[in-house]
Order: sequence, then structure tokens, then C-alpha cells
Amino acid sequence: MESESTEIEIVRDDSPVRVSHLAELAGRITGQLVKAVVDVAGRSMAIGGLMHADEEAVLLDLGSRQRDLWGINLYPDQHGTDDFIEFDSMINLRPGQGNRSRSVDDPAIRAEIQAIVGRLVA
Repeated sequence: MESESTEIEIVRDDSPVRVSHLAELAGRITGQLVKAVVDVAGRSMAIGGLMHADEEAVLLDLGSRQRDLWGINLYPDQHGTDDFIEFDSMINLRPGQGNRSRSVDDPAIRAEIQAIVGRLVA
């Protein structure tokens, strides 16, 4: 069985993404959400993959460090609310970094992710 091919996009300060584009991606990929991986050191984000691990791999190939990458889900229909960002991904399981769940347990890292996403989504 072949899966639908998707192109992973890198979002940076100089190339923010519109909520309407996120909604289009959600419609094509999952119906309601967009998987994203945020590089907290590089202040960038990968979107458009079927799995967080695919986006993580692209960012690693571009020079990101794994310890700086966090998986989230974006719900375009919830933009502007607390439900816009969901902190849930298998790539977040990192006992060696003190993160023992699929969420992002450290409130400071969560706040940093929210700030980065807030800047990158227009």
C-alpha cells in the first residue's frame, strides 16, 4: 500500500506560514490537524509530514540537534485559542532529557515553543 506523498516545508521568521495554508495542509493530510516539529534553538518549524519523525529527520539533515526538536500538532480551526497547539508526539519521549511522556513536560520549553509558533504562524 502506497501512502500519499507530502512535501515537508520549513517555516522560519523570513517565511512565516498563514493559518489558511495550515488549514489546507490539514485537509489534505489528516482532516483537522497539522503535525509539526519545532526547533527551539533554530527558531524554525517543519510542517507537512505524515509523521513527526519524518519532519524531525528533515530538520536533522539541515543541521538541527535532536535535543532541540519537539513534536506538536496544530489545529488551524483553533487558531487564537489555547487549543491551537497540542503537545503530543512520540519524538518527545526523552527520559535522558527528563521528558518521560509524549507531551512537553517542561513549562519553559512549552512557553518557548508557543512563542516560536506564535511568530511563525501569520
